[in-house]
Amino acid sequence: MRATDAAYQRLRDDILSWRIQPGTPLSEVDLAERLGVSRTPLRAALARLALEGLVDTTRGRTALVSDVSPAGLAELFELREALEMQAVRLAARRRDPAVFDGLAAEFAAAATILAEQGVEAYYDVIDRFDVAVDAAVRNPTLTGALDTVRTRVTRARRIAADDDRRLERAAEEHRVICEAIRDGDPELAIAATTVHLRGSLTTILAKLGERDDLQKETSR
Repeated sequence: MRATDAAYQRLRDDILSWRIQPGTPLSEVDLAERLGVSRTPLRAALARLALEGLVDTTRGRTALVSDVSPAGLAELFELREALEMQAVRLAARRRDPAVFDGLAAEFAAAATILAEQGVEAYYDVIDRFDVAVDAAVRNPTLTGALDTVRTRVTRARRIAADDDRRLERAAEEHRVICEAIRDGDPELAIAATTVHLRGSLTTILAKLGERDDLQKETSR
């Protein structure tokens, strides 16, 4: 793996998993030493992360991990809702029914997956769902735009990773979406996607508020 790709992947994973918190300065000297790369590939990795919205390079010479704010999330979900609605509409017309039938069964078993394998295994099912939708859409321009939005949402989604009830509701919402796509019903797929995304945003905003309140308490 090239040095740029390795640095990008390490930093991306750390940002998405909250091991590096929003607002953290990203010192090129410190990062280059920690990642074992020179500053040239590191700068290329930071530029790539900036294009994905995970790093902010506009506030001075030192890049920062991008903030996760309620206003920013609301805007992001407005864009995501428009893109995902079009994606599931096209997927319902162009899908392989067997693929979405299998995914529906996995989402139906989400409670067992969470209990026995953990939240990362559940997120793997979601990732496979996104891949299946993208494959069914057959529109690289649309799926490219979706990929960027989903990457930014992934970090916010981790805030709700400890809310088992929300995860199980989300799995049920995904199951309905999968079955609608499987059955070639774009209107139901769109309606279920809208319900899912708005429920996700509500939960994430609530969890973000709780996190901010906790940080204020601990800083006093």
